[in-house]
Amino acid sequence: MKTELYKKKKKYLHNGKNDGFRKIQPPVFAAIDLGTTNCRLLVAAPTPHSFSVKETFSRITKLGEGLVTSGELSERAMKRTVSALKLCAKKLEKYKPEKVRFVATEACRRALNGADFIKRVKEETGLSLEIISFEEECRLAVAGCVPLINRNIRHALVFDIGGGSTEISWAKIDEAGRVKLEGMLSFPLGVITVSEAFTGKGLSSAGYRAVVRKVRSYLEPFEAEHSILEAIEQGDVQMIGTSGTVTTIGAFHLDLPYYNRSAVDGLALSFDDLAKAKRRLEKLPYAEKVAHPCIGPQRADLSLAGCAILQGICDMWPIGEVTVADRGLREGLLLDLIRSGNGRVVGKAEHEK
Repeated sequence: MKTELYKKKKKYLHNGKNDGFRKIQPPVFAAIDLGTTNCRLLVAAPTPHSFSVKETFSRITKLGEGLVTSGELSERAMKRTVSALKLCAKKLEKYKPEKVRFVATEACRRALNGADFIKRVKEETGLSLEIISFEEECRLAVAGCVPLINRNIRHALVFDIGGGSTEISWAKIDEAGRVKLEGMLSFPLGVITVSEAFTGKGLSSAGYRAVVRKVRSYLEPFEAEHSILEAIEQGDVQMIGTSGTVTTIGAFHLDLPYYNRSAVDGLALSFDDLAKAKRRLEKLPYAEKVAHPCIGPQRADLSLAGCAILQGICDMWPIGEVTVADRGLREGLLLDLIRSGNGRVVGKAEHEK
């Protein structure tokens, strides 16, 4: 990105009319994060230190529904997702972004027909998605969470509980505040895969404990490799959670009358707060979860599955507090586009579709 855009002296361009000159508008960038549960769009323009949001869109599509059983993306799930992506494409027409990057994660990585679905999306929406590795997913998620990292702490443990998998990132922060990834882990437990493994409208107590144990079994080799507990004992680790599970728990804990990103993003939740929220969720009848403004019908059957995965992480690494991040991969994509010039330049023909 050219630094001239950020100079205090404003640049103007003659518009060919008698009213003189118009201000040059900064370029617009766009990112799509297509996960196992959600489809998310972010459109933004660069600012001196970050970006200014022009438009956001998020829809629960449950693309990975039934994937564990069949090994493939179902027709119903693909139709829901294509419908959401068509809305994204329509929104993008208004902004004509200069550079874009649209990515798909675990569901498309795992599905036998994942590549075919990417072709279908291109044919039906005009959007070019790329299936990224879990390592790239971790890198981008951490990049999106950097504004929430406490620069006085030397390590960050960032987790993302998705629909089909959970990613863990272990990062070191140097004295200049630079973040370096030192370890990444992905394991095949997410809110959809766990909820589908247990029939009904929620987990039994035994099922919940089984999920917690399974999560720990995936985390123990990662702990052995990176000695995270030693850093925790020194009070030198910040835990950050970026996922619908954590943001939902945050909003539920605050008893918000409706979901409010500004109240949730950056919220510090103690492990006691998490435990209390989990107990309240357990007691809440399914119909009340559906009606709850911060849970709703799309997450009612996923909330306890997310809590079980979260508890497994917290039990493994008893930091005592988690920072809630209503940001992550999507924001990381945008920052990457702005700072490094990655992404695909959109041609005129694509804008005119």
